[in-house]
Amino acid sequence: MTILVCAVLVLVAVTGTVVVTTRDPKAQAVTLSVYGLVLALLFFALQAPDVALSQIAVGSALVPLMVLLAVRTVGKGVGKGRDAK
Repeated sequence: MTILVCAVLVLVAVTGTVVVTTRDPKAQAVTLSVYGLVLALLFFALQAPDVALSQIAVGSALVPLMVLLAVRTVGKGVGKGRDAK
């Protein structure tokens, strides 16, 4: 069991690094979703299936969706200044 947990921890570290080094916000939202799934796998390996299910719902679906919506909202207002009428 310890080898499995160590392997998943390494996978969490790798996917976390990929999320941080990704520059495009849309691609970062996708990698953030993958990171949430890997964290859910870690929680499942640590025998916490309720936390894993919560992580799948929140970390893999809701947070990337909120990031994409924020990027879309900010992208609409890029060409407009505050003083534009």
